[in-house]
Amino acid sequence: MLDVSKLNKEVPIPLYFQLKELILAEIMAGNYQVGDAIPTEKELSEMFQISRTTVRQAISDLEHKGWLVRMKSKGTFVSKPKFHQNFTNALESFNDQIEKSGRVPSTILLDFEVVVPPEDIALHLQLETGEKAIYIHRKRCADGEPIVTTKSYLPYRTCSFVMEHNLETESLYPILAMKESTKIYKIERLIEAVEATATDMKYLEIKRGKAIQQFISKGFNASDEVIEYSISRYRGDRNTFETILLRNE
Repeated sequence: MLDVSKLNKEVPIPLYFQLKELILAEIMAGNYQVGDAIPTEKELSEMFQISRTTVRQAISDLEHKGWLVRMKSKGTFVSKPKFHQNFTNALESFNDQIEKSGRVPSTILLDFEVVVPPEDIALHLQLETGEKAIYIHRKRCADGEPIVTTKSYLPYRTCSFVMEHNLETESLYPILAMKESTKIYKIERLIEAVEATATDMKYLEIKRGKAIQQFISKGFNASDEVIEYSISRYRGDRNTFETILLRNE
């Protein structure tokens, strides 16, 4: 499958990078399917006449990006690629993010009601004691595969119109943007790694104790008022997130 002639030792492109791109091209072309084993480090080293260190670097890079998975004493296999998102940088909706990756988003609404929120949530939303909030619990999927659950709270006094919408077919942020007073202009996010709970096992089809990427977000309108407080729990085995940092001169 792999074409040895395509690795060029005369150009100033690192050999590990060339090998990585060759393997990835074969995966993308369907020549290596999910679950297929790729040649061993020794075989690749002999095939391309390069060091095993170079081969190991190429494979490690593909493993880090979710294209390959190593199984002790068995070999290296093609895995399902992770969902790559820039959720940490953008104000885009979940649906937009997933559609950009070439997959089909869907939402299952688990709960949608008006509640008196817990004291800590009310504090984040700057609500008075006993004041009501809209509670939304959703499971979000890509190509039918569950990848995140989100619990969102909105102040009922300003966001009551949200109750008139279908949150299985509509995205929350575009709905909030229908009114200038509730349009999200800024988001603060706290990111942490936590272990999967029984609830995660139920909704995300993940084993207890596996890694969860938790995002706690606060969305603000143009007047710096809190419009949304949410807790999103992403499957650590199916998601990667990109962050871009710019130097301040």
